[in-house]
Amino acid sequence: MIKNMLFHKRDELANVDPLQIKRFPENTMVPIKPTMPLIDAVTTRRSIRGFLPESVPQEVLEHVFEIAQQAPSNCNTQPWKAYVASGETKENLRRKFLARQQNGVPGNPDFSYVSRFDGDYRTRQVECAVALYNEMGITRDDKEGRLRAVRRNFEFFDAPHIVFLGMEREFGATIALDVGIYAQTLMLTMQAFGISSCAMGSMRTYPDLVRETFELDDQTGILLGISFGYEDPEVDANRTQTVREPLNNSVMFRD
Repeated sequence: MIKNMLFHKRDELANVDPLQIKRFPENTMVPIKPTMPLIDAVTTRRSIRGFLPESVPQEVLEHVFEIAQQAPSNCNTQPWKAYVASGETKENLRRKFLARQQNGVPGNPDFSYVSRFDGDYRTRQVECAVALYNEMGITRDDKEGRLRAVRRNFEFFDAPHIVFLGMEREFGATIALDVGIYAQTLMLTMQAFGISSCAMGSMRTYPDLVRETFELDDQTGILLGISFGYEDPEVDANRTQTVREPLNNSVMFRD
């Protein structure tokens, strides 16, 4: 179990390259090993849309975010900002997000984004939705069911934690790429420690609620949110499986 994982201080680690250890601040507690290797974390990670109420221990949270902090960025600028809500803070945010969504309050995202795709991208988007709705028992003409599925985003899928990722609003798409790299590093680290997650673009809808909760200035923009915790295997949506394109549809090799 992740709660019982042993941790050692840096100077207690054996057979580890000291150049790698130096990347962590002094007195950082570094895990001996996660619950699975990196490749397994990559191949098993999936979006989880239903969580158990059990919280992730604070010491585990800090280790996970410490490791994710090693993500690469342009000129090591580390432009990401992570705001983690748990407990009553998370519940207050959940209530506010849900109230606005249910009352039809228009969103006010900090950054523009594409909401509809065409061609192959649209096909994959629809296939993903169909796979999810089929597991949830939602038919094409079930408008109420579709609304419930959307509402689940604003309920944070009942996750005990959510992290909002942001950056300076003056930064553009190239810097947002660095935040995306951080997000992937964070989710893979979570997966390696037995923590499930779901990245949600819908969490950009009401960024003012995040700024208000964390007392941020208006220069901080919110890009996305990630709900996370321990998977509830009884939730139908968690059986959803998606597929990836063949390699030659995405990658070109030339000598």
